[in-house]
Amino acid sequence: MIRPVRLVLPLVASLALAGCAGMNPQTRDVVGGSAGGAALGGIIGSFTGDAGLGALLGAGAGAAGGYIYNQSQEPQRSYGRPAPYRGRSRY
Repeated sequence: MIRPVRLVLPLVASLALAGCAGMNPQTRDVVGGSAGGAALGGIIGSFTGDAGLGALLGAGAGAAGGYIYNQSQEPQRSYGRPAPYRGRSRY
């Protein structure tokens, strides 16, 4: 018999990924940093015996890192810029 968790887990994962479709760059960077920081903090915290605290601290540090990364990339992004030239012109 298959456990109910094994049936629900793919559904939850697909819904979580579908929620990221309409994010702007700042939100995407902060959420990505937070998720990565939480994962790394949880792993490091598990060695000290408190994975929850490590994940919490890692999520905060990752969110801050994602925000700082986004702010450093903002001048390089240009919204509404025409598409780059990709070869010979027809004219």
